[in-house]
Amino acid sequence: MSKAFTRETDDDDDDEQSALPAIPAGTKNYITPEGYRRLKEEYMQLLDVERPALVQTVSWAASNGDRSENGDYIYGKKRLREIDRRLRFLAKRLENSQVIDPAQRQGCEQVFFGATVTVCHSDGTERTYSIVGIDEANASKGHISWVSPLARTLLKARADDAVILQLPEGVEELVVIEVSYQSIEL
Repeated sequence: MSKAFTRETDDDDDDEQSALPAIPAGTKNYITPEGYRRLKEEYMQLLDVERPALVQTVSWAASNGDRSENGDYIYGKKRLREIDRRLRFLAKRLENSQVIDPAQRQGCEQVFFGATVTVCHSDGTERTYSIVGIDEANASKGHISWVSPLARTLLKARADDAVILQLPEGVEELVVIEVSYQSIEL
């Protein structure tokens, strides 16, 4: 059978949609202005720079003849599929995005998307978290996704409120010390 009629599959390809948590059904993809800008820049870089250069390389490799043992052609086609998959993913994320600027919420005392919250854990340590979009989460910087269990526990809390966080090993009581809204540096 000719290879032209078989479907190529790559078992080692990572699917971005399974790598990131799904957006809850019926909701928007809440995102900060900085996060939206970064996703848009990545989309435009892939679409305007990387994909056209790769198409040119694949076209050149295809013109060299035998494609079955042509490394440039095989790798190029695989990379092209990866870029197209990422472009579709980014297009869906950007299309469903609702940009919310935390700096515009000055004076709000409750925890909502974009809040920077300082909490005291049960062991006495204080930590500061910023509630950001799914694509912006970075635990090492204290940026937590608005769909994470911690963020969901903190939602609608005010300063001096005690909230209960459900953990796999039990429960932890957190005390909200401060709630503020400011620009979040990713």
